[in-house]
Amino acid sequence: MNIRTLLLLGAGISCLSLQAENESLKDTTRMNEVVVTGTRNATDARYLPLTVTSISNEKLNEHYRSSVLPTVMEQTPGLFSTSKGMLGYGVSTGSAGELKVRGVGGGAQLLVLIDGQPQYAGLMGHPIPDAYQTMMAEKVEVLRGPASLLYGSNAMGGVLNIVTRQMNQDGCKTDIRLQGGSYGTVQADGVNRFRMGKFSSVVGAQYQRTSGHRDNSQFEQFGGFARLGYDFSEHWKAYADANVTHFNASNPGPANAPLLDNDARITRGLASISLSNSYQYTSGTLRAFCDWGHHNIDDGYNVGGTPRTALYLHDDYIAGITWYQSAHFFKGNTVTIGLDWQHFGGSAWNEDKVTAAKTYLVKDAEGNLVESQHCDEVGTYIDFRQDICKWLTLDAGLRVDWHSVIGTELVPQGGLSFHLNRDADIKALVSKGFRNPIIREMYMFPPATTDLLPESMMNYEIAYTQRIGKRAHIGANIFYIKGKNLINTIRENGRPRNVNTGEFENWGIELSADYAISDNWSVNGNYSFLRMDKPVTGAPEGKLYIGANYHNRRWTVAAGLQNISGLYISTGADAQKENFTLLNATVSYKVLPWMSVFAKGDNLLAERYQTYAGFYMPKATFMGGVNLSF
Repeated sequence: MNIRTLLLLGAGISCLSLQAENESLKDTTRMNEVVVTGTRNATDARYLPLTVTSISNEKLNEHYRSSVLPTVMEQTPGLFSTSKGMLGYGVSTGSAGELKVRGVGGGAQLLVLIDGQPQYAGLMGHPIPDAYQTMMAEKVEVLRGPASLLYGSNAMGGVLNIVTRQMNQDGCKTDIRLQGGSYGTVQADGVNRFRMGKFSSVVGAQYQRTSGHRDNSQFEQFGGFARLGYDFSEHWKAYADANVTHFNASNPGPANAPLLDNDARITRGLASISLSNSYQYTSGTLRAFCDWGHHNIDDGYNVGGTPRTALYLHDDYIAGITWYQSAHFFKGNTVTIGLDWQHFGGSAWNEDKVTAAKTYLVKDAEGNLVESQHCDEVGTYIDFRQDICKWLTLDAGLRVDWHSVIGTELVPQGGLSFHLNRDADIKALVSKGFRNPIIREMYMFPPATTDLLPESMMNYEIAYTQRIGKRAHIGANIFYIKGKNLINTIRENGRPRNVNTGEFENWGIELSADYAISDNWSVNGNYSFLRMDKPVTGAPEGKLYIGANYHNRRWTVAAGLQNISGLYISTGADAQKENFTLLNATVSYKVLPWMSVFAKGDNLLAERYQTYAGFYMPKATFMGGVNLSF
């Protein structure tokens, strides 16, 4: 930990220690936090041994950002997301938005959900970060550590769950935001929420574009979503939703090896229909869903080189059904059982730019090229939670997961929550996470092989949380992770081959705190330290954030200071680390009860830094706009 980090941490602790002078201020009762991630049904977080960070809609919109990821990264200790420009994350070579929690993630090791529905590319297995827009989010919950008991493969390192907007009372509300600024960046989004009796709807649309801070780094995106609900009765409700986004992204390549014509046109969509029940002693949901994508990519060429003669295209999909039901058989008891089925896959090919001739890239089990490939996964689980007495809650569960190629995996989990008093808790957890090989690793490109085992890891952690009066909250936890069977590519008899060779050990600490100084002032902060025996890119050793917010009837000022230290942007013999500090600030003024104007600046210290090797981020940037709510 460097001197700058210590000074920033000291400043945060000083802010959070202010309390004596505010004893006479108006009470702001602090309710126990209720979460759905890691439990499937709304539960007081005190009774879960898991470590969950919850980020509210108010906090997500504090800096008027289009994507949830920058705010989630600031507010969640131990989580880091790479970036490369003003807007957009992209896919394929040169893409960003790679998520890691506690040094685990990237690829398919961290699962992103929308209302509990898995979101990842059916062939490549990775999340699509450009689809995770703030306009759709009521809140975001991040489960730090394995979540495979409930969510199966890909939740090895954790889960990021976007809970979508809701309308719980009769009426109509509309929010519209327009903004523009540096590098020709323009953003517009709007959301309408409506309820009349038993019917409710949430509909939103979004558009954004930027010329980018480098040549050939332009990005454009447009999309929309809709969620329709109907309450059959007090106990039964149905929902249907759909979300489609399309983006055009250009990748300029690393600064020392720029690319031309590395362009991607990506369309992603998802839809689901669900039926939920809620009674005094039992509740549950049955959902059918489909997630699909079409990718059209020109891999480009280096300056002075020759343009490529073919495009890379693929169509992928995930379709599935998930069901779970929780029951309270006696006082202090909750038992949840569930069943998940997923069918996923797709087709990939190179297409000649002139003749449109296709060369398929997916193989079958014998190594022959075929038009498409798919896999199935079925999982069933039981989670048991019981209050032993007033001061102790036991949680234990087991998942049995079956993959059509890999076979069966057992996933145990157990934890204890000690309630020291009404405001303090100690939690202990042992949990397993795993990731089945994805279709790309088994059936695509020369290293592909079906002779692979699932990646897996065991996570051990102890956490402490404490509420201080009605205004402050602190949390601390320490974890140890032991992983095995990581899939790497080696050369065998002169040819590349995917094999299970990797093992790793990570350990670290995570701290968080927030304090409502007064009815107008609040501060919050978090810090994480990570030690990796085998460093990976996109995972900093130290991460500190301190934020402050002031508001009155018309003015709102929000500022955040983030320090990143020991961020690996390359590993191995020529490992490179980045250290940087970012200052962001937003000021808004309520002109009318339904209209606010705002201005914001990012990287106000004008740091020159990179989170992805060869892609330096822009220095200070500025945006301004108007927000309408009626």
